[in-house]
Amino acid sequence: MNLKDFKSSLSLSAMPSDLPKSLQALWYDAKGNWDRAHDIAQEMHSSEGSWIHAYLHRKEGDDGNAAYWYHRANKPVCNTSLQDEWEHIVATVLTHDS
Repeated sequence: MNLKDFKSSLSLSAMPSDLPKSLQALWYDAKGNWDRAHDIAQEMHSSEGSWIHAYLHRKEGDDGNAAYWYHRANKPVCNTSLQDEWEHIVATVLTHDS
C-alpha cells in the first residue's frame, strides 16, 4: 500500500482489515473519529505510537500534551500544517511497513 492507496481507502465505509495499529489510528483520525484514533494511539507503546499521539493532541489544541508526546517519540514539535504532518506520518509508517 502507498499513500495514494491509503487515502483512497478513506472513501470506504469500513477500514481495511489488514492495517497495522498505526495506520488504523490515522485512518480513524482522517474519518473524523478522533476518540477512536486516540484510543488506538494510547495502546501503542512505541515511538511511532507516541508520534501519532503527539499529532492527535496537537490537532486537539492541547499543545502541552502534544509536546510531551513529541518528546516521547524523539521528534521535534511539528510546525507544519496538520494535513502535512498527517501525510508525513502515514508515508513514514507505510515505508516502515513495506
